[in-house]
Amino acid sequence: MASVLITGTSKGIGFETALLFARAGHTVIAGMRTPSKSPELAEIAAEENLRLSVITLDVDSDQSVMDAFALIAKDHGPVDILVNNAGIERSGTIEELPLAEFRAVMETNYFGVIRCAQAVAAQMRTRRSGCIINISSVAGRLSTSPLSSYMASKWALEALSEALAGEMKAFNVRVAIIEPGIIDTAMAHRIGDRPDKSAYPQPSRFAYLFEASLKGEPPPPALVAQKIVDVATSDSWQLRYTVGPDAEPFLGWRSSMTDEQWVELNGSDDDTWYARIESDFGMDTRPKS
Repeated sequence: MASVLITGTSKGIGFETALLFARAGHTVIAGMRTPSKSPELAEIAAEENLRLSVITLDVDSDQSVMDAFALIAKDHGPVDILVNNAGIERSGTIEELPLAEFRAVMETNYFGVIRCAQAVAAQMRTRRSGCIINISSVAGRLSTSPLSSYMASKWALEALSEALAGEMKAFNVRVAIIEPGIIDTAMAHRIGDRPDKSAYPQPSRFAYLFEASLKGEPPPPALVAQKIVDVATSDSWQLRYTVGPDAEPFLGWRSSMTDEQWVELNGSDDDTWYARIESDFGMDTRPKS
């Protein structure tokens, strides 16, 4: 059984991934920014007698990461599997979203991954074993308003992961990227909230797209968690894995267009946009009120 560190486990994908690994018999260290605000994971672990420990881990902080990994080394020894899941989003056009929000997203989604990867790389390299899984998104391979801050961070994460995979392959350490589509998480529901007034049409369009995608029975976080566990416990050297029923369709949609066609569609009028979504995905995302 492996020693598994997962970041961002207070809810959603990280929460489900921690439980899935622990229920399979692995030793899980579940990192959270503020564990006192999210006691449910520790409570479940205690009830089920799981080998799961919740620790304070703020991936935005050099000191927090250093302290957390020192504690892990002392209490659990080397980390066999690192799942870099912690992530945040901000929605807004480039003109209207404050620069501080762009920095915040990059700090967590990109630099946070670097901090944790650097903390395990030497021990994995020396032992010539280990697995690092970075949670990206289909947003790491396409870009549109109003999620430019989030998508830029995921593009950066994809590039980082691809380079890291090449570095670590020489030492028999696997690196993989998980790319979910729209999943039933708190983050997705926030994106689906009606935006504040904007001079641009894209924020409302995207909110309606997410709102429509989350109706009915959207794919749960557990779907992504299962993929993470499957990849981590396999011997595959595949780099990228999409997850969710709309992941490949979204990527195929983007690749079916030239760059100029993509820009033209995203800059089109509302009627053109909504008609294209209905034609290509069978979803009526027009505002109903």
